[in-house]
Amino acid sequence: MSELVTGEAVALELLPAKLPSRALAVLLDVVTAMIAYVAVTVVLVLTTSSLDTAAQTALGIAAFLLVPVGGPIAVETLSHGRSLGKLAFGLRVVRDDGGPIRFRHALVRGAIGVVEILMTFGTIASIASLVSARGRRLGDVFAGTLVVRERIPVARTGLVVPPPPQLAGRFAGLDLSAVPDGLWLAVRQYLMRMHQLEPGVSRDMAQRLAGDLAACTGALPPADLAPAVFLAAVVHERQSRETRRAFGAGGPVPEGVPAATGTGGQPGPGAGPRPTDQPPATAPRASAGPSAGPGRQERPATGFAPPA
Repeated sequence: MSELVTGEAVALELLPAKLPSRALAVLLDVVTAMIAYVAVTVVLVLTTSSLDTAAQTALGIAAFLLVPVGGPIAVETLSHGRSLGKLAFGLRVVRDDGGPIRFRHALVRGAIGVVEILMTFGTIASIASLVSARGRRLGDVFAGTLVVRERIPVARTGLVVPPPPQLAGRFAGLDLSAVPDGLWLAVRQYLMRMHQLEPGVSRDMAQRLAGDLAACTGALPPADLAPAVFLAAVVHERQSRETRRAFGAGGPVPEGVPAATGTGGQPGPGAGPRPTDQPPATAPRASAGPSAGPGRQERPATGFAPPA
C-alpha cells in the first residue's frame, strides 16, 4: 500500500495549470525579459558606438540570446521551475514524475519556447495547450515537464467525509480484521482530500481503493453506492467498532467523568433513587474511658462528662 500512496502522490497533490493562468504567467515573463533586453541594448549602443557594424551586430545577437532566451532558462533552473510570472500566479514547472526540473529540462523548454512563443506570439503554444489533456505546450512535451498549480484551496480538508445517516449499521457484519493499516491510511487520506482532486482522478482513486478494500474483506461493494460513499461508510463502521471496544456498550463510566449530581448534594437525574427503608444513623456512643477498677462506678454513656 505504500506504493499506492507514493504512486498517487502527484495526482493527489498537484493539479495541472490551465491555459489562462499559464498565458498570464508567460506574458509577465516575456514583458520582464523584453524590458531587461531593451535596457541591455541601450547600454550596448551607448558603450559600443566606436565599434564597427559587424561587432555591434554580434553583440546584439549575443544580448538577445542571453537576456530573452538565456534569462528565463537560468531563472527556471536556479528556482527549480519558478519564474517571476509563475511565482506570481502560483504555478511551477515539474517533471512528469513530480520532481524538480534541471538545466536540461529548462534548456529544452526555453529553446522551443523561442519558436512557439516569441516568433509566433504564442499561437503554437496556445493551440498545443488546448489540444493536450494536461495543458502542455510543445516545450513541455519534448522536455518531459508539466506546469502545475501550487496554490490548492484547503478550506474543506482535514475531516473525513461522513457517510449518509441511512447507511448506519449497514456494514456491521463486515469482517475488517484482514484490512492492513496502509490501506486504512490511504482511504483516510483520499476521503480528506477528495474535494481537491479533479473529478476523473477522484473517481478512479475511489474505485481502486474500493476494490482493494473489497479484496481484503471478501465482500463486493454494493452496486447502489458510489465507491466514495462505500469507503466513507466502512471507515465510519471501523471507528464505531473501535469506540465500542474502548468504552463498551452500556459499560461503566470512564475514569475522570464525575457522577451527575444536583444542587445541594442531591442526586441528579442520572443517579438512582435514594433508599428510604434504612434506619436513621445514631450518634456514636461515648467511650466509657479506661476500664473501671473495683470500687469505681462507670460513667453513664450520655456523652456528658461531669466536672471532677
